[in-house]
Amino acid sequence: VQLVESGGGLVQPGGSLRLSCAASGFTCSRYVMSWYRQAPGKERELVAAITSGGGSTDYADSVKGRFTISRVNAKNTVYLQMNSLKLEDTAVYYCNAVRGLEDYWGQGTQVTVSS
Repeated sequence: VQLVESGGGLVQPGGSLRLSCAASGFTCSRYVMSWYRQAPGKERELVAAITSGGGSTDYADSVKGRFTISRVNAKNTVYLQMNSLKLEDTAVYYCNAVRGLEDYWGQGTQVTVSS
C-alpha cells in the first residue's frame, strides 16, 4: 500500500498548483481520501476530503472557493487543485486514505507560496 504525492513547488501569491496523490495497493475510490497540510510550527490540519462512492467533498473554511479536491478512479489518483494561493498556504501537503481501521499516509509534498 502506497500513496505518492507530487506537484508541489514554489509559486507566487495568486498562482495555482495541482497536487496529485497516486495510490497503489488499494482502490482509492473505496476510501475517504483527504489532503492535509502542516506548516512549520503548526499542527497538521485537514484541507479537503472526498468520500468514497458518491464523492461528496468538504473543505476547510480557509480554502473554500479556492481549492478543489477530485478523484479519477481509472487512474486511482486524487488531485488537489489550488488556485489563488496565499502566503499562508505554504506547508507540506499530505495525502491520506481512510477506511475503517485502515489509515494510510503519503510522504508529503512541499508547497511554498512566496513573492
